[in-house]
Amino acid sequence: MIELINAQKTFNKGTANEIVALNKVSLTINENDFLILLGSNGSGKSTLLNAIAGSFLLDAGEINIDRVGVTNLEEYKRAKYVSRIFQNPMQGTIPELSILENFRLAALRTKTKVLKIGADKVFEDLVKSKIETLNMGLENKVNQNIELLSGGQRQALTLLMSVMDSTKVLLLDEPTAALDPRSSEMVMQTAQTIITNNKLTTILVTHRLKDAIDFGNRLMFMKEGNVDKDITSVSKSEITLQRLSSWF
Repeated sequence: MIELINAQKTFNKGTANEIVALNKVSLTINENDFLILLGSNGSGKSTLLNAIAGSFLLDAGEINIDRVGVTNLEEYKRAKYVSRIFQNPMQGTIPELSILENFRLAALRTKTKVLKIGADKVFEDLVKSKIETLNMGLENKVNQNIELLSGGQRQALTLLMSVMDSTKVLLLDEPTAALDPRSSEMVMQTAQTIITNNKLTTILVTHRLKDAIDFGNRLMFMKEGNVDKDITSVSKSEITLQRLSSWF
Protein backbone atom coordinates (compact mmCIF):
# COMPACT_ATOMS: atom_id res chain seq x y z
CA MET A 1 0.00 0.00 0.00
CA ILE A 2 1.14 3.53 -0.79
CA GLU A 3 -0.22 6.49 1.12
CA LEU A 4 0.37 10.18 0.43
CA ILE A 5 -0.85 12.73 2.95
CA ASN A 6 -0.94 16.41 1.88
CA ALA A 7 2.08 15.88 -0.39
CA GLN A 8 3.45 19.23 -1.50
CA LYS A 9 6.25 19.95 -3.98
CA THR A 10 7.07 23.29 -5.61
CA PHE A 11 9.90 23.83 -8.06
CA ASN A 12 11.68 27.18 -8.59
CA LYS A 13 9.96 28.52 -5.51
CA GLY A 14 9.86 32.32 -5.24
CA THR A 15 10.79 32.86 -8.88
CA ALA A 16 8.86 33.78 -12.01
CA ASN A 17 9.14 30.11 -13.05
CA GLU A 18 7.56 28.74 -9.87
CA ILE A 19 5.63 25.51 -10.49
CA VAL A 20 3.40 23.82 -7.94
CA ALA A 21 3.93 20.24 -9.09
CA LEU A 22 2.09 18.58 -6.21
CA ASN A 23 -0.59 20.62 -4.49
CA LYS A 24 -1.30 18.97 -1.12
CA VAL A 25 -2.10 15.62 -2.75
CA SER A 26 -3.66 13.00 -0.49
CA LEU A 27 -4.40 9.53 -1.81
CA THR A 28 -4.17 5.85 -0.95
CA ILE A 29 -3.05 3.24 -3.47
CA ASN A 30 -4.16 -0.09 -2.09
CA GLU A 31 -2.11 -3.25 -1.98
CA ASN A 32 -2.06 -4.97 -5.40
CA ASP A 33 -3.62 -1.95 -7.12
CA PHE A 34 -2.44 -1.44 -10.71
CA LEU A 35 -2.91 2.31 -11.10
CA ILE A 36 -2.71 3.98 -14.51
CA LEU A 37 -1.64 7.61 -14.15
CA LEU A 38 -2.50 10.05 -16.93
CA GLY A 39 -2.14 13.78 -17.40
CA SER A 40 -0.78 16.43 -19.72
CA ASN A 41 2.86 17.45 -19.55
CA GLY A 42 3.41 19.40 -16.34
CA SER A 43 0.33 17.96 -14.63
CA GLY A 44 2.36 16.42 -11.80
CA LYS A 45 2.26 12.73 -12.69
CA SER A 46 6.04 12.32 -13.05
CA THR A 47 6.56 14.39 -9.91
CA LEU A 48 4.23 12.04 -8.04
CA LEU A 49 6.23 9.04 -9.25
CA ASN A 50 9.53 10.70 -8.35
CA ALA A 51 8.23 11.61 -4.90
CA ILE A 52 7.32 7.99 -4.19
CA ALA A 53 10.66 6.76 -5.54
CA GLY A 54 12.55 9.27 -3.38
CA SER A 55 14.18 11.16 -6.24
CA PHE A 56 13.63 14.25 -4.10
CA LEU A 57 12.09 14.98 -0.71
CA LEU A 58 8.71 16.67 -0.34
CA ASP A 59 8.41 20.28 0.77
CA ALA A 60 5.63 19.13 3.10
CA GLY A 61 3.43 16.12 3.69
CA GLU A 62 4.03 12.42 4.24
CA ILE A 63 4.60 9.25 2.23
CA ASN A 64 4.05 5.76 3.64
CA ILE A 65 4.85 2.51 1.85
CA ASP A 66 3.52 -0.72 3.31
CA ARG A 67 2.59 1.28 6.42
CA VAL A 68 6.20 2.40 6.91
CA GLY A 69 7.01 6.11 6.87
CA VAL A 70 9.51 6.84 4.06
CA THR A 71 8.98 10.60 3.80
CA ASN A 72 12.56 11.46 4.73
CA LEU A 73 14.28 8.38 3.30
CA GLU A 74 16.71 8.91 0.43
CA GLU A 75 16.14 7.05 -2.84
CA TYR A 76 18.61 4.22 -2.21
CA LYS A 77 17.02 3.53 1.17
CA ARG A 78 13.62 3.09 -0.48
CA ALA A 79 15.03 0.39 -2.77
CA LYS A 80 13.85 -2.32 -0.36
CA TYR A 81 10.28 -1.27 -1.16
CA VAL A 82 10.40 0.20 -4.66
CA SER A 83 11.57 -0.96 -8.10
CA ARG A 84 11.42 1.38 -11.07
CA ILE A 85 11.44 1.00 -14.85
CA PHE A 86 12.41 4.11 -16.81
CA GLN A 87 11.29 5.45 -20.17
CA ASN A 88 14.73 5.00 -21.72
CA PRO A 89 15.56 1.29 -22.22
CA MET A 90 19.23 2.21 -21.68
CA GLN A 91 18.56 3.18 -18.08
CA GLY A 92 18.38 0.68 -15.27
CA THR A 93 21.15 -1.56 -16.61
CA ILE A 94 24.93 -1.39 -17.08
CA PRO A 95 25.54 -1.57 -20.85
CA GLU A 96 29.06 -2.99 -20.79
CA LEU A 97 28.09 -5.91 -18.55
CA SER A 98 26.49 -9.14 -19.74
CA ILE A 99 22.85 -10.06 -19.27
CA LEU A 100 23.85 -12.46 -16.51
CA GLU A 101 25.98 -9.87 -14.71
CA ASN A 102 23.11 -7.37 -14.83
CA PHE A 103 20.79 -9.94 -13.31
CA ARG A 104 23.35 -10.61 -10.59
CA LEU A 105 23.47 -6.91 -9.68
CA ALA A 106 19.66 -6.78 -9.70
CA ALA A 107 19.58 -9.68 -7.24
CA LEU A 108 21.92 -7.72 -4.95
CA ARG A 109 19.98 -4.44 -5.31
CA THR A 110 19.20 -4.04 -1.62
CA LYS A 111 22.07 -6.13 -0.28
CA THR A 112 25.68 -5.30 0.54
CA LYS A 113 27.66 -5.27 -2.69
CA VAL A 114 30.93 -7.15 -3.04
CA LEU A 115 33.70 -6.70 -5.55
CA LYS A 116 33.03 -10.05 -7.21
CA ILE A 117 29.75 -10.20 -9.09
CA GLY A 118 30.21 -13.63 -10.63
CA ALA A 119 27.29 -16.04 -10.68
CA ASP A 120 27.39 -19.77 -10.02
CA LYS A 121 25.66 -22.42 -12.13
CA VAL A 122 22.58 -22.47 -9.90
CA PHE A 123 22.08 -18.74 -10.34
CA GLU A 124 22.73 -18.93 -14.08
CA ASP A 125 20.12 -21.67 -14.48
CA LEU A 126 17.64 -19.57 -12.48
CA VAL A 127 18.20 -16.55 -14.73
CA LYS A 128 17.89 -18.68 -17.87
CA SER A 129 14.59 -20.14 -16.66
CA LYS A 130 13.20 -16.65 -16.04
CA ILE A 131 14.38 -15.30 -19.40
CA GLU A 132 12.97 -18.34 -21.18
CA THR A 133 9.45 -17.19 -20.25
CA LEU A 134 9.88 -14.25 -22.64
CA ASN A 135 10.15 -16.60 -25.65
CA MET A 136 12.92 -14.46 -27.17
CA GLY A 137 15.72 -17.03 -27.21
CA LEU A 138 17.80 -14.80 -24.96
CA GLU A 139 18.27 -17.57 -22.39
CA ASN A 140 21.03 -18.86 -24.69
CA LYS A 141 22.78 -15.47 -24.79
CA VAL A 142 23.18 -14.62 -21.10
CA ASN A 143 26.89 -13.89 -21.54
CA GLN A 144 26.20 -11.33 -24.27
CA ASN A 145 26.55 -7.65 -23.33
CA ILE A 146 23.15 -6.14 -22.66
CA GLU A 147 23.96 -3.04 -24.76
CA LEU A 148 23.71 -5.20 -27.90
CA LEU A 149 20.01 -5.88 -27.38
CA SER A 150 17.08 -4.01 -28.88
CA GLY A 151 15.12 -1.57 -26.76
CA GLY A 152 12.19 -3.97 -26.40
CA GLN A 153 14.42 -6.88 -25.38
CA ARG A 154 16.25 -4.74 -22.87
CA GLN A 155 13.06 -3.34 -21.35
CA ALA A 156 11.57 -6.83 -20.99
CA LEU A 157 14.71 -8.04 -19.23
CA THR A 158 14.67 -4.99 -16.96
CA LEU A 159 11.16 -5.95 -15.88
CA LEU A 160 12.39 -9.42 -14.96
CA MET A 161 15.31 -7.88 -13.08
CA SER A 162 12.96 -5.62 -11.10
CA VAL A 163 11.77 -8.62 -9.08
CA MET A 164 15.08 -10.43 -8.66
CA ASP A 165 15.28 -8.88 -5.19
CA SER A 166 12.48 -8.18 -2.76
CA THR A 167 10.11 -5.38 -3.75
CA LYS A 168 6.56 -4.36 -2.97
CA VAL A 169 6.02 -1.47 -5.39
CA LEU A 170 6.72 -1.26 -9.12
CA LEU A 171 6.90 2.17 -10.74
CA LEU A 172 6.63 2.17 -14.53
CA ASP A 173 7.70 5.53 -15.94
CA GLU A 174 6.46 5.49 -19.57
CA PRO A 175 8.27 2.16 -20.18
CA THR A 176 7.09 1.85 -23.80
CA ALA A 177 7.53 5.47 -24.93
CA ALA A 178 10.72 4.71 -26.90
CA LEU A 179 9.52 1.41 -28.36
CA ASP A 180 7.75 0.39 -31.57
CA PRO A 181 4.14 -0.88 -31.29
CA ARG A 182 5.04 -4.58 -31.35
CA SER A 183 7.74 -4.20 -28.69
CA SER A 184 5.41 -2.01 -26.62
CA GLU A 185 2.75 -4.72 -26.56
CA MET A 186 5.30 -7.36 -25.58
CA VAL A 187 6.70 -5.23 -22.75
CA MET A 188 3.24 -4.44 -21.36
CA GLN A 189 2.18 -8.09 -21.45
CA THR A 190 5.42 -8.99 -19.67
CA ALA A 191 4.75 -6.30 -17.08
CA GLN A 192 1.22 -7.59 -16.51
CA THR A 193 2.48 -11.14 -15.91
CA ILE A 194 5.16 -9.97 -13.47
CA ILE A 195 2.74 -7.73 -11.59
CA THR A 196 0.18 -10.53 -11.25
CA ASN A 197 2.64 -13.28 -10.33
CA ASN A 198 4.44 -11.16 -7.73
CA LYS A 199 1.32 -9.41 -6.38
CA LEU A 200 2.90 -5.98 -6.80
CA THR A 201 1.35 -2.60 -6.13
CA THR A 202 2.01 -0.78 -9.41
CA ILE A 203 1.82 2.71 -10.90
CA LEU A 204 2.11 3.17 -14.66
CA VAL A 205 2.67 6.67 -16.05
CA THR A 206 1.79 6.62 -19.73
CA HIS A 207 0.62 8.70 -22.68
CA ARG A 208 -0.61 5.59 -24.51
CA LEU A 209 -4.38 5.79 -24.05
CA LYS A 210 -4.91 2.25 -25.31
CA ASP A 211 -2.73 0.94 -22.47
CA ALA A 212 -4.80 3.00 -20.04
CA ILE A 213 -7.88 1.15 -21.30
CA ASP A 214 -6.34 -2.33 -21.51
CA PHE A 215 -4.37 -2.45 -18.26
CA GLY A 216 -4.85 -1.70 -14.59
CA ASN A 217 -7.78 -1.74 -12.20
CA ARG A 218 -7.69 1.99 -11.44
CA LEU A 219 -7.26 5.12 -13.54
CA MET A 220 -6.17 8.52 -12.28
CA PHE A 221 -5.92 11.80 -14.18
CA MET A 222 -3.77 14.63 -12.83
CA LYS A 223 -4.11 18.33 -13.60
CA GLU A 224 -2.07 21.24 -12.25
CA GLY A 225 -0.60 19.22 -9.42
CA ASN A 226 -3.93 17.80 -8.25
CA VAL A 227 -5.81 14.54 -8.72
CA ASP A 228 -8.56 15.62 -11.11
CA LYS A 229 -10.20 12.22 -11.69
CA ASP A 230 -9.90 8.89 -9.87
CA ILE A 231 -11.70 6.01 -11.57
CA THR A 232 -11.93 2.64 -9.83
CA SER A 233 -12.26 -0.81 -11.40
CA VAL A 234 -16.04 -0.92 -11.91
CA SER A 235 -16.22 2.51 -13.55
CA LYS A 236 -12.96 1.99 -15.44
CA SER A 237 -14.51 -0.77 -17.54
CA GLU A 238 -16.85 1.84 -19.03
CA ILE A 239 -14.09 4.27 -20.08
CA THR A 240 -13.61 4.73 -23.84
CA LEU A 241 -10.70 6.17 -25.82
CA GLN A 242 -12.91 9.07 -26.87
CA ARG A 243 -13.72 9.91 -23.27
CA LEU A 244 -10.05 9.68 -22.24
CA SER A 245 -9.06 12.01 -25.08
CA SER A 246 -11.60 14.59 -23.93
CA TRP A 247 -9.83 14.92 -20.58
CA PHE A 248 -6.73 16.45 -22.14
